[in-house]
Amino acid sequence: MDWIRYTIIAAIIAVALVLVNEWTAFKKLNTVVENKPPPATIATAQEIPGTPPSGGGSEEVPVAQPLPGESISAAVADGVESTGTSVRVTTDVLRLDIDLLGGDIVGAALPKHRATLEGDQPFVLLERNARRVYIAQSGLIGNNGTDTASGRPDFTTSQTSYTLGDDAQELVVDLAHQQTDGAKIIKRFTFKRGDYLVAVDYLIDNQTDAPWRGSFYAQLKRDSSEDPAAETTGMGMQPFLGVATMTNEKPYLKIPFKDLQEEPLNTTVDGGWVAMVQHYFISAWVPANAGRYHYSTKVTRNGDNLIRYTGTELSIAPGEKGQFSSQFYAGPKDQYRLKEIAPGLDLTVDYGWLWWIAQPLFWIMTQIHKLVGNWGWSIILLTVMVKAAFFHLSASSYRSMAKMRMVAPKMTQIRELYADDKQKQSQEMMALYKKEKVNPLGGCLPILIQMPVFIALYWVLMESVELRHAPWLGWIKDLSTMDPLYILPLIMGVSMFAQQKLNPAPPDPMQAKIMQWMPVFFTFFFLWFPAGLVLYWVVNNLLSILQQWVITRKIEAEA
Repeated sequence: MDWIRYTIIAAIIAVALVLVNEWTAFKKLNTVVENKPPPATIATAQEIPGTPPSGGGSEEVPVAQPLPGESISAAVADGVESTGTSVRVTTDVLRLDIDLLGGDIVGAALPKHRATLEGDQPFVLLERNARRVYIAQSGLIGNNGTDTASGRPDFTTSQTSYTLGDDAQELVVDLAHQQTDGAKIIKRFTFKRGDYLVAVDYLIDNQTDAPWRGSFYAQLKRDSSEDPAAETTGMGMQPFLGVATMTNEKPYLKIPFKDLQEEPLNTTVDGGWVAMVQHYFISAWVPANAGRYHYSTKVTRNGDNLIRYTGTELSIAPGEKGQFSSQFYAGPKDQYRLKEIAPGLDLTVDYGWLWWIAQPLFWIMTQIHKLVGNWGWSIILLTVMVKAAFFHLSASSYRSMAKMRMVAPKMTQIRELYADDKQKQSQEMMALYKKEKVNPLGGCLPILIQMPVFIALYWVLMESVELRHAPWLGWIKDLSTMDPLYILPLIMGVSMFAQQKLNPAPPDPMQAKIMQWMPVFFTFFFLWFPAGLVLYWVVNNLLSILQQWVITRKIEAEA
């Protein structure tokens, strides 16, 4: 019955390999563009949907949808150079910079989330500088659109900075633009206290003698620079970095930047959203009104990655007014808030294929946190609950191991007696198991059954922004990063060694050596694992040792 031993060893190794694989799966998904020129202040033609690239030719980009029987012609550009000024908007949770050229959001800092554990600077999600280009753009295209192959519109505003008052619940920022044909356009940003969701509306007042026709588009633009999270994590960890959206076939579709060139998105969706995803944080455009929208991705000649949506054309009669509405989110991956904003947007908190286990685990952990107020103790109590759920299954496993430990000398004797006759050896082993009422699989199957729970919890602890910069006690000040003093990994290694001593020793010398080195291998792997995950493993091991020790002593006493 050597295969049973090998199955147990393979199961333990599989856990280690899965964890290491999941960790290293966060390998760099993109390459930083070397010698990248300074970011341009004016969008190129190929970055504006519905416009041809400079120099002629055509590209498969989203276009405004004309009315039946009508065609779309290029609008006349304003021809006004941008002054390069921007507007600073500050709320309790957001600090945005809006460029008056195009009304693009070119900076987004999150005061409630620090850039580093020790510092007091807010985390910067969107930025446009020499280090990174990551901005949110929106505009009007089509027959009377403001965004054309010749340039972007210049907006004006009454002041250069806006701040949400201490007693105010809402802040409205209006940018104004007067088209040469007489149409007046207001680009309105509406902020609410405590919310990372911003309403972005275009108000068109057609003061001309002809119908105004145009379509709205919104897009996210980012270069291929690495995720800022990679600057503070160990073992080369880099979470998924790329674009995400939903289609009529898939509620959640994600594409890493490196695959956008070969796998461009080009589809039409009822409702939906577009997003750029990185570790813990997300930016997303969400249509505010029900309807059909065209979704697409693109890699520009400069190497920037775009994901966007465009709507159908709106026609506004002379003297009438019209409006385009959308929503922009820039903030943490709070799955419950994201679920309220749009169906499927919460799936950007990606728990992998074991999401059906991970989601309940996260919900239980959040409920515990509401009571204890500390994520470290929440993990410990969750571990106790998971252990309690598997109590009887674990007890069966430990009883089987205890019996296997008792018959180990007889198994060794059989191996030595029939060393040259494997068939006879197997027959005698089976007879011994039957006589002693030992189930050789009893100690293996419960371990295999519990593996998915552990892997699911791994994803919960890796993906949940709630654990970012969350302290436990003493030296553990951030459960999402490695233990700075390596205390928890060492305790884990010792506990694993102690637990191994309670298990029956493999009769095969090679197997025994592998098992002896297993705690060392796991300790090495766990040195760079998040402290929250190591804490779970330590508590689980300690509870297992206690349960196994009691059961083993009881069975030995009965014998």
